[in-house]
Amino acid sequence: MEERVVVLGTLDTKGQEFKFIKDVIESAGIGTLVIDAGVKGTPYFQPDVTREEVAQAGGSSLTELLAKDDRGEAVTTMMKGATEIVKKLYAEGKVAGIIGMGGTAGTTIGSSAMRALPVGVPKVLVSTVASGDTRPYVGVKDITMMYSVVDISGLNSLARKILANAAFAVAGMAKGRVEVPEDEKPLIGATMFGVTTPCVTKAREYLEEKGYEVLVFHATGTGGQAMESLVEAGFIKGVLDITTTEWCDELVGGVLSAGPHRLEAAGKMGIPQVVSTGALDMVNFGPLDTVPEKFKGRNLYKHNPTVTLMRTLPEECKRLGEIIAEKLNMAQGPTKVVLPLKGVSLIAIEGKPFYDPDADKALFEAIRVNLDPRIELVEMDTDINDPEFALYLARSLDEMMQAQK
Repeated sequence: MEERVVVLGTLDTKGQEFKFIKDVIESAGIGTLVIDAGVKGTPYFQPDVTREEVAQAGGSSLTELLAKDDRGEAVTTMMKGATEIVKKLYAEGKVAGIIGMGGTAGTTIGSSAMRALPVGVPKVLVSTVASGDTRPYVGVKDITMMYSVVDISGLNSLARKILANAAFAVAGMAKGRVEVPEDEKPLIGATMFGVTTPCVTKAREYLEEKGYEVLVFHATGTGGQAMESLVEAGFIKGVLDITTTEWCDELVGGVLSAGPHRLEAAGKMGIPQVVSTGALDMVNFGPLDTVPEKFKGRNLYKHNPTVTLMRTLPEECKRLGEIIAEKLNMAQGPTKVVLPLKGVSLIAIEGKPFYDPDADKALFEAIRVNLDPRIELVEMDTDINDPEFALYLARSLDEMMQAQK
């Protein structure tokens, strides 16, 4: 069977809309494979994979789900089943892309299956909740979410335009895929923020000249999670963790946390890592009026109309230093920590809004005191964006990578 676009959803409540999507994709010259994740009603048209098969793959049966009449359990079962079926189809070489659609239930089922597919496989999800917080659905995968604008309930004139756009989008992705040749360059993961861009750019350019391919991740919570997921999957062979700022949001309560396991993956996998303290001077919030009331008296900086930064206090920096040391002390591979004594970001140097020597001192001292002596600690009398600092980080990682050959 040739590769086809998987059309995944509930053919009872959204059957007419899915039939429309199927027809549009096929009109573009791409085959489809329809999976029915509905439970109660009658399918609007005959799928390639029935709801009975989906329920069974999810560890139950359609008869059991109907007898229990528990919507939550039904959605969970069909989500698990659809995910297992999509994974199996992909392993068999039958998936050229995937498209889903729905409200919270349809979005949950569709996004679960999409997250099970590798990065690079086309994924389009039309959703009534796409204009809100999409992190639970997208995770660390390249899912394209399209807001439905109106509820998905029939084929009105606006819905037809939106669904056609989504169908043509996934068809175009599937039809126009670019095959990237494997050039065997070792992959390095690096973390960056706007306030550490000069450092990361200089280090990246040096490493690329040395024959590495550098994947730069924006340290926005999902960025750190994405990098660490690729480390755990074995793709990334070395880490230049310049920007560890996501720990500020996890500790203090900002909006860009990467969770409590950030800084663990490279150490667990035993791969070389060079770590610094980039942007540990800031906690992230949305627009100024969204900053929690308890922080209104703090040192706040309007980064842009949608992002407000808050300077970390000395006691917070002390705890951040302890956490970084705790995480890196677990490392099973080569690890080096490099401290920029004159500032951890573009706005934390002397004369800038977040310049705070006491906070930096608390951060650095906590790392010195708590870091395992077996881990090399280097201190440089520069700020983090000094070219000398950036090149030292890059050279250090290159040396560690070369030593492992």
